[in-house]
Amino acid sequence: MRNTNAPRIHLGPDHETALAAGIERGGGVLVPLADADAVVWAQGPDTFPARLPDSVRWVQLPSAGIESWLAAGLVDNRRVWTSAAGAYAGSVAEHATLLLLAGVRGLAEQSRATSWRKAEFDARVGTLRGATVAIVGCGGIGRAMIPLLTAFGAQVLAVTRSGVPVPGAAETVDATRTAEIWSRADHFVIAAPATADTEHLVDAETLARMKPTAWIVNVARGALIDTDALVAALRDNTIGGAALDVTDPEPLPGDHPLWTLPKALVTPHIANPATGLSRALADHVAANVERFAAGEQLLAVIDTERGY
Repeated sequence: MRNTNAPRIHLGPDHETALAAGIERGGGVLVPLADADAVVWAQGPDTFPARLPDSVRWVQLPSAGIESWLAAGLVDNRRVWTSAAGAYAGSVAEHATLLLLAGVRGLAEQSRATSWRKAEFDARVGTLRGATVAIVGCGGIGRAMIPLLTAFGAQVLAVTRSGVPVPGAAETVDATRTAEIWSRADHFVIAAPATADTEHLVDAETLARMKPTAWIVNVARGALIDTDALVAALRDNTIGGAALDVTDPEPLPGDHPLWTLPKALVTPHIANPATGLSRALADHVAANVERFAAGEQLLAVIDTERGY
């Protein structure tokens, strides 16, 4: 017998098996949009309905970054909206750690070599043992990285909006003190949300404060780093290198210098591969449907004032 108290969820724009299972696992029932208490959307804003029924009290979006949804003017204050922030943290943290290790261990340069240059590369191979890694925007991704980095002997300096101590981090500072970390840490991971306040968070002045051996990894949004300033720093060897899964512009043009600079490592926005999206999002959806049914605080509620 159907539970008449179960939340009525519309899944759109199409039926997606993993997400449907997640909704049902959370205690929800699938219904047409006109009958829905909540909406789980599996694609981008261009496919979203122009108008939602007044009965819809919650909308679950499929992505952690919501810039395109805000730009489209779809996120309103009439209902609760949640992003997928945290749903993909494990996968992105794994990729970010890989990029940092590849940079510090010199794989960016070694992979481009056409001859056996052991003596030359020996002097350039670094280690994470004893290093301080600053994670700027230490939310779900950063928290998932902490045990990975500490396993390699690094310590983490966490930068968060609130400054509340992050478990496992050696130190946590609030975002108003971000300027002081650039000269303190050995390496950096950028995992902050993309907002007007974080655009070009890493600029020429920031890069100039970093140690000459510092690697910077970006798994957030390309616009958080001033690309021209980064290219100049890499050409002038003022930092150790950059490993980027996101770029500005994106996709990165084929003739862009970041493809060929010896201390740049670029992957095509694959930290969160499509092969694992549905399963990770389904778990997030199931948890939120369960919370919605119980009248509890939902995960990853969007704050339109902050932009994430």
